[in-house]
Amino acid sequence: MIDKLEFFIALAREQHFGRAAETLGISQPTLSAAVKQLEDQLGVMLVKRGSRFQGLTTEGEQVLGWARRIVGDARAMREEMRAARNGLSGRIRIAAIPTALAMVARITTPFRERHPGVSFSVLSRTSIEVLSLLGNFDIDVGITYLDNEPLGNVTSVPLYSERYQLITAVGNALSDRNEVSWAEVAELPLCLLTPDMQNRRIIDHHLAEAGTVSRPTLESNSMIVLFSHIRTGKWASIMPLNLAETFGFSEPIRAIPIVEPDASHLVGLVATRREPHVPLVAALLDEAMTLAGDFRRPD
Repeated sequence: MIDKLEFFIALAREQHFGRAAETLGISQPTLSAAVKQLEDQLGVMLVKRGSRFQGLTTEGEQVLGWARRIVGDARAMREEMRAARNGLSGRIRIAAIPTALAMVARITTPFRERHPGVSFSVLSRTSIEVLSLLGNFDIDVGITYLDNEPLGNVTSVPLYSERYQLITAVGNALSDRNEVSWAEVAELPLCLLTPDMQNRRIIDHHLAEAGTVSRPTLESNSMIVLFSHIRTGKWASIMPLNLAETFGFSEPIRAIPIVEPDASHLVGLVATRREPHVPLVAALLDEAMTLAGDFRRPD
């Protein structure tokens, strides 16, 4: 039953029998047969059938919620028994918003020093994708904004507040200022994250509050692309202070506080709300709570 429920979760996630079978490492007929057996066991139709996947039935949506809880409980039981036998070990899957990626090492490094049997995989994802991956059990924890858009049913640990800076080369417009306004920044040739990123939506919101709009001359979903363009001396950007400090901009690049308003947004660790958490997730949440104060203090 648990195997069939995992197959069903994969199908709901991929919305395609072929893709779901590929992610599971099984054949499409094997997946189709498992879903049909699950329907026979439950006595309801779960999938709208046609020449291709057409979505879940109303009963299928209900079963999906149960499937996620049951599969989550089964995984938690296996993890707890493994931890009881061997101590903490295994892989923790993390998805983080791009502006938080540079901060992940401040959690993973001390955690692995305490638990050398643990390894990590870290993905860069939008805030919406982070929550979706959590809901589908494709990651164990996420790092995202806590106070700007709805999070749903998650456990969260606040880590730090983003405060925004104009990042520009010495000699460019406004580079000699000690602070600038959002309205002034809007007039510069900006390179920003793409609109699907919550950081970009936050920036657009504060520009709108200042009575202007963002007109970036370059957009990317990669922070590396933005940094490389800033370093040419021909582009400016808006970035969180902690991110600029982590990447260690030196002269001739300046980081100038943006005011009117002096905005900040909270970033933290999130995990699916459940009791108990699997041992790895519970330990990582504890580590994050221990380290939260260090995140808020400058190095």
